[in-house]
Amino acid sequence: MPSLPSVHMDVFRGSPLDLLIVLFILGLVPLLAVSATSFTRIVVVLGLLRASLGTPSLPPNAVIAALAVMLSALVMAPTFGRINTKAIVPYQQHHLSASVALERGAGELKAFMLRQTRRSDIAAFARYAGVSLQDGDTLSIPISIVAPAFMVGELRAAFAIGFAFALPFAAIDVIVATIMMSLGMFMVPPATLALPVKLLLFVAADGWSIVCGSLIQSFR
Repeated sequence: MPSLPSVHMDVFRGSPLDLLIVLFILGLVPLLAVSATSFTRIVVVLGLLRASLGTPSLPPNAVIAALAVMLSALVMAPTFGRINTKAIVPYQQHHLSASVALERGAGELKAFMLRQTRRSDIAAFARYAGVSLQDGDTLSIPISIVAPAFMVGELRAAFAIGFAFALPFAAIDVIVATIMMSLGMFMVPPATLALPVKLLLFVAADGWSIVCGSLIQSFR
């Protein structure tokens, strides 16, 4: 009678503690995807752009989220490549323990966040946490301080970029409303005529390419 094929899974070769750490990391993946990557800035800017166009339900939330995920994958590809080379591959080859691999991966992710974060934000959260920082020593900054400073910086950058994109559409709204008032068209909502004008100008200027390119280039 032939024997049943044996199941070969490298993930179970480590200690139970290693397996627990891996499962814990997998549970944090959705949170990390939002808080420690470029996703926050991109999805906020796309949401503000949709509101500026005056189409609160188009594109749908699923389309906005999917575009944000794809742009985030493009922005984070170099960082994820370094994490894979320095942490995941050595761990799979049993050259590193799970704790060391986690430390290396978190270090690469922290390096990305530090490039996007202002020193003043880091100093502010370090002051809130009662942690003293050494001048020029960014490697010793704990991730618990870098992460909220990174999120605040991402929200600030997202609102600044969103303002830059919303300003031309606000000007169109004002111009259309002024023209309609001068013509005595008080019963027609200005958004009725402003929306086609904004869509026409946005498409004619290849707006989606400009927005996506600006978002990608805004990351260091």
